[in-house]
Amino acid sequence: MNEERLSISNSGDGKLSKNEKRDAAREKSRLMREEQKKKDRRTRALLQGGIILGSLAIVAIIALVLVNSIRPAGPGPANMASDGIQIKQGGLATTTPALASDAAPVPNKRDSGSGVLTIQLYVDYLCPFCGQFEKTNADYITSLLDSGATTLEIHPISILDSRSQGTKYSTRAVNAAACVANYSPDQFSAFHGLLFANQPAENSSGLSDDQLIGYATQASVQQASKIGDCIRNQTFKAWVSASSDRALKGPIPDSSIEKVIGTPTVIVNGQKYEGAVDNLAAFQAFVLQAAGENFNQNSTATPTPTPSAG
Repeated sequence: MNEERLSISNSGDGKLSKNEKRDAAREKSRLMREEQKKKDRRTRALLQGGIILGSLAIVAIIALVLVNSIRPAGPGPANMASDGIQIKQGGLATTTPALASDAAPVPNKRDSGSGVLTIQLYVDYLCPFCGQFEKTNADYITSLLDSGATTLEIHPISILDSRSQGTKYSTRAVNAAACVANYSPDQFSAFHGLLFANQPAENSSGLSDDQLIGYATQASVQQASKIGDCIRNQTFKAWVSASSDRALKGPIPDSSIEKVIGTPTVIVNGQKYEGAVDNLAAFQAFVLQAAGENFNQNSTATPTPTPSAG
């Protein structure tokens, strides 16, 4: 009886033998290893997925950059390869091929030995000082052009967009000028003059597209319909921005200045005019001084400064 009670007590007391403890520890260790392997597999899967997604994102970004970098630049206007249009005797324009808007400009060559002046104008069509210079000196410059004494290179740029009540008139006006240069270059001078004769005030909305088209028609442009579409579509908007930026950063070819810092910038035979924009006599005197000894007096009477009114 005692042996039987002892046997029953030993088998039901809940204690494990050493072997059983060892086996239990091994099983627990195995289960922990299996669980850790599962976690490791999940971590690797998440990591690989993240790498793949990150790689795809990088590829997408690179592709976008490449697409943008190889996207063709907007068109530039014909007859303005120098970023300006050169007007010669009789108001006729020098023809040049169209370049992409981001292409380096090709300066017009100046023959310093010919005795013919070169006048370069950098203007913003909203700039009131440009308007004063045009009003004061346009007839004089035209007389030099008509006699063959000078060439005139007009560089319209946009620096006053912020002063047209959000309509970006400066850009639209330069684009319109580029449209005329592209399709009807010999009427550029007339259109240029009309923009200043009807110049809107700063901090106004500027001229509308319809008004710009109307002045192009008044200038007797050729291909008026194409010019109208060009103005409405702002075909040369990218070129306007790029060429204006080039003028403001420089260099300015055939001149004593590095860059344009304001409008109007007037350069005669490479020298910048620093006089008053509304003083005809001062500008005429500067032209004579800049012309030098090689001024072609055979093509025109020597311009004589005349006192300004008042």
